[in-house]
Amino acid sequence: MPSVERVAVISHGRDVAEPVALVHGIAARLGVEALEGDDVDLAVVLGGDGTMLRALQRFLGTGVPVIGVNYGRVGFLTAIQADEIEAGLERAFRGEYQTFELATLEVDVNGATHSAVNDVVVAGGTLGRMVELGYSVGGEDLGHQPCDGLICATPTGSTAYNLSNGGPVLVWGLDAMALTFVAPHALVIRPLVVPRGADVTITNLTPNRETYVLVDGMKVGALATGEHALVRVSDRPTLLATLPEVTFFTRYAATFGR
Repeated sequence: MPSVERVAVISHGRDVAEPVALVHGIAARLGVEALEGDDVDLAVVLGGDGTMLRALQRFLGTGVPVIGVNYGRVGFLTAIQADEIEAGLERAFRGEYQTFELATLEVDVNGATHSAVNDVVVAGGTLGRMVELGYSVGGEDLGHQPCDGLICATPTGSTAYNLSNGGPVLVWGLDAMALTFVAPHALVIRPLVVPRGADVTITNLTPNRETYVLVDGMKVGALATGEHALVRVSDRPTLLATLPEVTFFTRYAATFGR
C-alpha cells in the first residue's frame, strides 16, 4: 500500500472550517503531517467537482494523487461522502486507496500552451450566433461545420459539458479525448473519440468574427478568421485517488443511473 506521511488539505472555502479541523485531527492521530505546500504524498479535497478540478490542475504532472470528500452538489470525482469523512480518511491515510491516471489535454493558441483537466472548447462569443469551424484529426481534414462550438473533452470532462451536448462518456484511464460539436447545424454529425497521437486542429472559418478558446471554462485566447488552435492528449496525467470500492462505475451509477 502507498505510504502517506504528508498531506495537503484543499477546500472550497465555504462552511468547511469544522471539516478542515477534523482532517488535521485525523492526520495528527495517525502521525501524518498536514501541510500547506505541494511536497506531499496525498492531497485531500473538501468540496465538490469544481474544487476537485482545481486540485487536479494544481497537482498535474507531480505524481501526487488527489482524493475528495464531497461537500459539493454532485461530487462525481469525490471518493468519500461528508458523513463518512472520518472513517474514509483514516483508511486513505493508512494507504488504503487506489489511483486512476487521468489523461489531460494541451492546447496551443496564440503562441502559448495551456493544460486542461476537463476540456478545451472553441466557441463564439454571442449566444445564438453560429460560428463556422473547420477541423482535422491527425492531419486529415474532416471538413467544416456551422455550430455554436466544439468541445474537446478528457475522460474526466466527458461527464460534464460534453455529456450535456450528447457526447460519449469516457471511462477513467482511457488515453483519449472526445470531440463533440455544440448545436451543430446538421442532421448527421456525430461525436468522435480520438486517441493519443492524433492531434486535433480547429480553425475559425467564420467571416469577420473571432471565436474564443476556453480551457476548463476559462478564456485563454481568441482566434481571428483563418487562425487555428491545436489540441492534443498531454504527456502529463493527473492522478485521482479513491477508496478501493469506489470505481468509475459506482460513481457513474450513483450520479447518473437514476
